[in-house]
Amino acid sequence: MAAVTYELKKTCKQSGARLGTIHTPHGSIETPMFMPVGTLATVKTLSPEELEDMNAQIILSNTYHLWLRPGEDIVQEAGGLHSFMNWDRPILTDSGGFQVFSLSDFRNIKEEGVHFRNHISGEKLFLSPEKAMQIQNALGPDIMMALDECPPYPAEESYMKASVERTSRWAERCLEAHQNKDSQGLFGIIQGGEYEHLRKQSADDLISLDFPGYAIGGLSVGEPKDVMNRVLDFTTPLLPDHKPRYLMGVGSADSLIDGAIRGVDMFDCVLPTRIARNGACMTNHGRLVVRNAAYARDFSPIDRDCNCHVCRNYSRAYIRHLIKSNETFGFRLTSYHNLYFLLDLMKKVREAIMEDRLLDFREEFFEQYGFNRPDAKNF
Repeated sequence: MAAVTYELKKTCKQSGARLGTIHTPHGSIETPMFMPVGTLATVKTLSPEELEDMNAQIILSNTYHLWLRPGEDIVQEAGGLHSFMNWDRPILTDSGGFQVFSLSDFRNIKEEGVHFRNHISGEKLFLSPEKAMQIQNALGPDIMMALDECPPYPAEESYMKASVERTSRWAERCLEAHQNKDSQGLFGIIQGGEYEHLRKQSADDLISLDFPGYAIGGLSVGEPKDVMNRVLDFTTPLLPDHKPRYLMGVGSADSLIDGAIRGVDMFDCVLPTRIARNGACMTNHGRLVVRNAAYARDFSPIDRDCNCHVCRNYSRAYIRHLIKSNETFGFRLTSYHNLYFLLDLMKKVREAIMEDRLLDFREEFFEQYGFNRPDAKNF
């Protein structure tokens, strides 16, 4: 039996969004859902116990960063990521490809893989599909990602075509190199930029390889939101109904809802914790920058409609004081709140799908959040 399987529970009659369950060796995940990002085997400033408390079903860790520090051999010696970080729920690792393309000033893409420099030490390194599999097999996540080329946006059609074809060849090599098929699921990544025929070519190539799940890559890389939605409109229908669909690197509230409407099951992003460390909070009524002077004497919670531990116990004034004083506890509080907010949002999305009212929910949420205002500010 496959290590990772998908069970479709319901399709929303109003929107076409999917309600489902992903089954993994470390438990089942209700979808659509959001994955907090724990790049270096930790979600910044938060403990695994706090993530469980807010009902994070799965977290994402980063192959590239864990390869460099502490090294996949040390993680493997510790019993794998789950044991190493004391997390007994599912884990997904990305392939490391995005970091190679985004962090390294020097990189040379060849058919055999990517030659690049360590962004910390400057050391010359090489990442191939086989090496990406070896690292992830050692790390031991439930879900692994195939190594793909991450092209820039925008990219010329000729460049994108060559990139898609290389990604398909690398995907086949990843499957061949994957050693733990009974205990780890491997997802392929659909590329193709904004070119519909190249997205179809990429989807056809990867579906023929019969991965247990498929990611949609090359989005949330600087393109306008309408371009992202248009790409999803013609890409998600190409993917199998009986396998999970993962939109990589997306974490704003509007994009999570719009992605779910277009048939996406899984999302991840560093956004909620990154902005939290600058004092920016996601609320049901729009963006709130709690470090602003306006909140110095505001003793109300970050979000009066939020039931998280932070909003039940701490005021805007106190959190602002901590952030302004560069106190770690302040970053912990805003990070906890932002992650809780997105996890709770996805719970509400699942409820709306069950009740066949996701489009109504979108309209209500957008109105309350302020997306419908001409001056609306999103993250």
